Amino acid sequence: MPKLKTHKGSKKVFKVRKGGSISIGRPGSRHNTGSKPSKYNRKNRKGSQLSSADKARLKNII
Repeated sequence: MPKLKTHKGSKKVFKVRKGGSISIGRPGSRHNTGSKPSKYNRKNRKGSQLSSADKARLKNII
């Protein structure tokens, strides 16, 4: 069975942390942030963690 190639688009979006969890950016923080509340922008800066269901689905392509 041949190896699976890394999905390059996913590789640029997801980062694997030291403990094995996968970090992702939050949507809505690219542009037009001046009209959005400051609280929303601060929350988006932090990023988020991929759910365990999605992690199992994307494990092979990253």
